[in-house]
Amino acid sequence: MQNHSRQSKLTLWTAITICAMLSTITQALAQSPELQEKLAQIKQSSAANKQALAHYTWLEQQTISLKGEVKKTQQFQVRIGPDGQQQKTELNPQPPAQPSGRRLKQHIVEKKTEEFQAYGQQIAALGRQYSQLDPQALQQAYQQGNISMQPNGAAGTFRLIIKSYLKPNDSVTLVFNQQQKAIQGVQVASYLTDPSDAVTIAVQFAKLPDGTNHVATNQVNGVSKQLGVLIQNSTYQPAQ
Repeated sequence: MQNHSRQSKLTLWTAITICAMLSTITQALAQSPELQEKLAQIKQSSAANKQALAHYTWLEQQTISLKGEVKKTQQFQVRIGPDGQQQKTELNPQPPAQPSGRRLKQHIVEKKTEEFQAYGQQIAALGRQYSQLDPQALQQAYQQGNISMQPNGAAGTFRLIIKSYLKPNDSVTLVFNQQQKAIQGVQVASYLTDPSDAVTIAVQFAKLPDGTNHVATNQVNGVSKQLGVLIQNSTYQPAQ
């Protein structure tokens, strides 16, 4: 009986030791000089682009769809404020459509509309968070061994797979072009407050004539509510 107990303890300690070794190896691989160099490139590029975009204003179009049917389209003039955050002014705001039918039906429709619009704003804000690189979150994921690097297939590009980037157990796939020194695209599997409320995000980047990299499109989907928000940026002009 004692021998069996000793063997069980030995097996347990062996398993713990192996897990600790594997964790150490994983973190060591994640913190390789090559990966560290790639992260430095991404951070440097993103910081330079953020500064360059502060000299522009642009047009943002936001389209909200429910089950594939367009429900609302808005346009905004956008600029970067002194605090580094986007400042938006809605262009040609439209008064909300008045629901037809009896008063009770009108109230129900209005309440549902408000809920979906609020949800759309929430997932759109989440989409913007993931489209703008957070150097601190990236560094923390790196230190925790939550970043792996893969070839992307296209020449001069590589792919980073980032786990638990902004939220626990989220997943971010970032494609970076080394020749252009720019992020090309970001794919995200995340959620709002609870993992059951899944949100997927697909961001595509493009370059301005002076080489500034910017978000061209940002498609955000709230899976459970089948609600999508498409953000399209265009008409970049020097800020006055």
